[in-house]
Amino acid sequence: MKNKLKVKSEKLIVFKIFNYCLIFTIFYILFTALSCSPNKERIFKKDKILMDTLITITVVSDLKDTAEKAIDAAFSEIEYLEKLSNHYSPDSEITRINRNAGVSEVKVSDDILKLLEKALYVSENTEGAFDVTIGPVIALYDFNKKIRPDYGMIKKNLSLVNYRDIIINRDKSTVFLKKKGVLIDLGGIAKGYAADKAAETLKKQGIRSGLVAVAGDIKAFGLKPDGKPWKIGIRNPEAKDKEDDIMATVELEDMAISTSGDYERFFLFNGKRYHHLLNPKTGLSAQECRSVSIITKEGAFTDAFATGIFILGPEQGLKVLDKLGFEGMIIDSQGKSHLTQGIRKKIEFKRTVS
Repeated sequence: MKNKLKVKSEKLIVFKIFNYCLIFTIFYILFTALSCSPNKERIFKKDKILMDTLITITVVSDLKDTAEKAIDAAFSEIEYLEKLSNHYSPDSEITRINRNAGVSEVKVSDDILKLLEKALYVSENTEGAFDVTIGPVIALYDFNKKIRPDYGMIKKNLSLVNYRDIIINRDKSTVFLKKKGVLIDLGGIAKGYAADKAAETLKKQGIRSGLVAVAGDIKAFGLKPDGKPWKIGIRNPEAKDKEDDIMATVELEDMAISTSGDYERFFLFNGKRYHHLLNPKTGLSAQECRSVSIITKEGAFTDAFATGIFILGPEQGLKVLDKLGFEGMIIDSQGKSHLTQGIRKKIEFKRTVS
């Protein structure tokens, strides 16, 4: 199973990178005339492929050496997190947890404990719509080869999907999976968490303003050299060409944004769209939404809640956002927009929405 998963991951890397390059292009709107800033601060940017995707780190600084040192430190932090959380790697902490499912508890780092605690928080607040134990079901799909598993296989593996089977012991720094065969997959939260940690690293290096984009999970802090917030584009899930890619923009300062959409990894079979946002209760692609964008302080939460709310659907999703005080926009399966009150004040639409 592990070798199969590893091969599947490697085959998807090129596809993912191409797709995330497109996502990042439309999510991240840069600005001009930066050299006019009176304090001579400039923008420094560097790209790197990590976590099977394109990551771009942008900082504001008046010194090139300071900027490059900070960016390199942030990338090192992301590399460290990837080694801990990559369930395809035989040496990661997540793999050790999965390998010992139903057998024994595993001592892990503080970052993995925090990641799992945040994941469980999201699960509890989305009625299990977000569930990192979805691994056994995701492994049955191949979105690159357009393989749709038999529902009998899905139903069998659904018995292994239950976030309540994750037992965390904070005092001992251990994690235990109660049932043999359970597989944790942090793909729905790790990138947002990595954006958070990279931003923290940049601040420790003396950077007062920057932007970390781990694919479509973006963390912004501080202001641009012109004194304005960072402007981020939200993709139109129904876009058919580049001119129609961006549906709206929002300005961010010390906030994160993530968008989950059914256009990211999918294939069509007999006229039906099968995408990677699977409902943990059915093992099938969720059908009530086209995209969900979430804004709040932590990238880990924007990442995971975007997935969970996509699966919950517009009505329940808005209730969750209102309860938690998060801002968001949901585009339902009919193309209708559902917005929280908070985001209405920040969002600027590039086209008319229903």
